[in-house]
Amino acid sequence: MSKHEHGKMDISVQEKTFAGYVKFTSWSIVAIIAVLIFLAIVGG
Repeated sequence: MSKHEHGKMDISVQEKTFAGYVKFTSWSIVAIIAVLIFLAIVGG
């Protein structure tokens, strides 16, 4: 087995995936809040 060297692994794919996850989560939260505000205005 080779010895692990910290900082040598290419993590560009993981960084792109995480950035996409954060973007998706942020837009989901905005959409949910918008729906809740809409329901509060229309239903209230």
